[in-house]
Amino acid sequence: MGFQRIVAIALAALLVSCAQAPTAPTASDAPATTTQAPAPTTAARPPAAAAESAAMAAPAPPPLPLAAAAPFTPTPLVEEGKPVKWWFAFKFNAKSFAACGGGVQTTSCPFGGTVAQYTRYSRAYVYADSVHPSLQQGAGCIGETQGDPLGATFDAIYNHELHYVVWNDQFYQAPKIPGCSGNSCGAPWGHSKGTLVWNDAGEGLVLQVSTPAWPGAASRDHPRIGDGNTLGCVQDNDILLSQHFFALQLTKHDVVKVLRALQNASVVTDPGNVQIVRNGGPADIQALVSALGVKSASTTFTKETLSSGVVLISKPSRLNVPPWQFVSAVLGGVSLKTATLWQEPKIYTTPAHKKIGCWDEALSRPGRVEIATSGSWEGTDVGLEGGPGANFNHAKFAVSISNGKHLSVFGDMNQSGALAGNCKSAQNSRGGLFFVVDDEALNRSITDLIDGDVARTAPH
Repeated sequence: MGFQRIVAIALAALLVSCAQAPTAPTASDAPATTTQAPAPTTAARPPAAAAESAAMAAPAPPPLPLAAAAPFTPTPLVEEGKPVKWWFAFKFNAKSFAACGGGVQTTSCPFGGTVAQYTRYSRAYVYADSVHPSLQQGAGCIGETQGDPLGATFDAIYNHELHYVVWNDQFYQAPKIPGCSGNSCGAPWGHSKGTLVWNDAGEGLVLQVSTPAWPGAASRDHPRIGDGNTLGCVQDNDILLSQHFFALQLTKHDVVKVLRALQNASVVTDPGNVQIVRNGGPADIQALVSALGVKSASTTFTKETLSSGVVLISKPSRLNVPPWQFVSAVLGGVSLKTATLWQEPKIYTTPAHKKIGCWDEALSRPGRVEIATSGSWEGTDVGLEGGPGANFNHAKFAVSISNGKHLSVFGDMNQSGALAGNCKSAQNSRGGLFFVVDDEALNRSITDLIDGDVARTAPH
């Protein structure tokens, strides 16, 4: 046997031993010779073993890409982990329900500031939402923890990286607004307060507030400078009087509609100050945000139905008409009962047939508009007039009281101004937003809350 053949046989034997399933050498493996060596006898390889061998020989597949995390979508919350389409909260005044009810006091400032040492205040509240639309008593201090609607919703805003606009005609110089002097921005700036937030896709929420000086920032990355940023932790005691808050879920198209309404109402903000405006998201939204912070020349109201069915009305400052008669007319002449900061120059209750001199021919006629001056909750009287004391109201809302309608309206404006004469008086010359919710249970519940005395149709 030649040397080459001996080496070939030895190599073949070694391969058989390593593979544990020897096979006959191929023609290219065997040396060229005139005598063919007999093939070794082996058992057939099991299919499973063959598949395993093929899998070991094949290259490993690339790892599957990790699923992209869904963008955070800001949503109204009644408490942490409980989203709703909308909620409404009414904070009582200090005389009707002191502190937070049951002796509970404000103890923390999770969004900035220090606990204010107000002589008198109230953070006790009732609320309703899209799941449970009848008012119910809230627990603890509104705006302080993730266990209440305002605290939970603002926490979701403040502690996530979102785009936002904060507007308020009473920032009290924190921050200072170009074109405004003093603590507030008067006519023809809008009399409006709130926060709009959205993610990169443009989905978000709007939070309407009636509180002067709060909020003044919408992100922990850009905290408020010069004042606190938690309800009850600001220099101005804006929790002495009653206040209201309304939060609503928005689609991208809704955000566009809200921004147009804000622009039409001349709301007070500053796109150049990241403390109150962080622009971003879809290009059309960015363009609308960039155009905010100026006084609009519009004299035309807007009315839009949002995806939730909530109707959004925007009154421009230069439409010099009494605000809640305006809302009644835009809603088809429905009669309303209002609860606002009702103070001089007062607009008294107006019957449906009342001739209004300060009017616009583009508007239809309003229905009856009543002024609620008192209400009650669980047997405790609640004052609803405007004024500086502990039994007064700074919230701005209304309910329909005619035509079989079940509307609840959450607005920015007070029943102060003129029906005739100086048509630029007070709120007539201011802009603002109004959110209209059509829900029978909500309407009945708020109607019960403000079911007390009604102002006369004239001073005497």
